[in-house]
Amino acid sequence: MRTRVAQVVTIVLFALVMGVFWGTWFSLSRTMDQLPPQTFLAVGHQMIHNLGTPMAILLPFALLSALITLVLARHDGHPAAFWWLAAGFLLMVAALVITLAVEVPIDNQIQDWTAASLPGDWRSLQSRWQLFHTIRTFLSIAAVVAVTISGVVAGRPDQPRVGAVDAQGRAVAGGRRG
Repeated sequence: MRTRVAQVVTIVLFALVMGVFWGTWFSLSRTMDQLPPQTFLAVGHQMIHNLGTPMAILLPFALLSALITLVLARHDGHPAAFWWLAAGFLLMVAALVITLAVEVPIDNQIQDWTAASLPGDWRSLQSRWQLFHTIRTFLSIAAVVAVTISGVVAGRPDQPRVGAVDAQGRAVAGGRRG
């Protein structure tokens, strides 16, 4: 039961992270290159302000939840669930690496820009941010899919495992895999 609760928490937290990435990618960032400099700065500054702190808390918390779930799944003897969860964890770690290595440094530069101080290559920096944001968005979608599959392949906790035997050594009908 603890593993099931941990799986649900991980799926929800991963979905929240993915939702932030997807929402900004789908609704706004694909058109940021079409905005005039002043609008780009106003929107960019507001997004950095609104998302920086919450995502600095949410993403590590989601990964911690996944680690806890991995430990529980490993001890519960659900190899398929464990490996799907591990794949989702690694995909979300990749999204975090992109965030810290590429996105945050660019955000830190944008945060200090004004219309008067825009560097000559600001559009190339914006394009680089967009490319890596697209990659991390789709990594996070794949991570949510993987952790969701992990929850599904684990089976219901009230069902006996496939190959389970009763007290007299007889095979139990039905059951679940993994």
